Amino acid sequence: MIKLDILSDPICPWCFIGKANLDRALEAAGDHPFVIEWHPFQLNPDMPKGGMDRRAYLEAKFGGKDGAVAAYAPVVEHAEAAGLVIDFEGIKRTPNTLDAHRLIHWAGLEGRQTPVVAALFKAYFQEGRDIGDKAELAEIGGAAGLDKAMVERLLASDADAEDISARDAHARARGVTGVPTFVVANQHVLRGAQPPDLWGKVIEEIAAQVKAAE
Repeated sequence: MIKLDILSDPICPWCFIGKANLDRALEAAGDHPFVIEWHPFQLNPDMPKGGMDRRAYLEAKFGGKDGAVAAYAPVVEHAEAAGLVIDFEGIKRTPNTLDAHRLIHWAGLEGRQTPVVAALFKAYFQEGRDIGDKAELAEIGGAAGLDKAMVERLLASDADAEDISARDAHARARGVTGVPTFVVANQHVLRGAQPPDLWGKVIEEIAAQVKAAE
């Protein structure tokens, strides 16, 4: 099996698209070689704990409404190509994602990491839920197979917060400037939402290498 490390943020639309494209390739391949682990990267590490109004955030980031619309036009195009429906109008707040990353970390300890990541993407981009809200996160975690009461207790504490921030900082120190970033076998780095056909070629190449080594 080959390790596939994915640096991602659950409020990153390109990460949502990148996962959809990877999922399509993995489904087409059937028997794929990857063991997937998700790693924290906050698009907005300095975001206030309570988040902020999404429209104000986008206009500040992209220099006004027109800039925000222009920036998101390719996102909409690629999301549709990936078979995703994103309800941008339904997203009212841009959250601080530290707690969401803590949830993903705990899900990894339970072998439920990818389902929780998928649930967070769905909650934020398709259901308009505030994934910076602890109660929402506990609901999401519980629905994805985690012990909801345990998640509530952990979220009420500072458990693993420093570790998540340190891992985020470590990724930046290693040169990661944006997500999604995919690291194959701790050697090959793919940046951005790669199309399914590229992933198909990667899977074929790995399978050929494994076969040649047998």
